[in-house]
Amino acid sequence: MNWLLVVAGGMAGAPLRYVTDRAVQLRHGSPFPWGTLAVNVAGCLILGTLAGATLAGAAPESVRLLLGTGLCGALTTYSTFSYEVLRLAEKGKGRYAAAYVGASLAVGLGGAFLGAVAGEAVWG
Repeated sequence: MNWLLVVAGGMAGAPLRYVTDRAVQLRHGSPFPWGTLAVNVAGCLILGTLAGATLAGAAPESVRLLLGTGLCGALTTYSTFSYEVLRLAEKGKGRYAAAYVGASLAVGLGGAFLGAVAGEAVWG
C-alpha cells in the first residue's frame, strides 16, 4: 500500500514540475534556469513544512510518503539542476552557473528552514 502513495504523489509531482517549469521559464528571456529553481525551492518549502508537521506529530506515515517521497521526489530535480549548471558553464556562462548554484543552495535551504518553522508553528 505504501508504494501506491509514493506513486500517487509522483503522478502529481512530475506534471506539476513540468507545467511550473515551462510557465516560469517562458516569462524570462534569460538563460538562467528560473523554472527549475522555482520547482526546487517549492519542493524544499513543502518538504520543510512536512518535516515541521512530522516533528509536531501531525503528519502520519501515509502523508509523508504521499507528499514527501512521492510529490516532492517528483517535483524537485537534482539531475536537471546538475545538467543545467554544466550546460551554463559549457556555454561560457560561468557567472550564471555560479549564481544558480548559490541561489539554489541559499534559497532552497532557506525554504526548507522556513517550512520547518511554519510547520512546527501551525501543528506544534
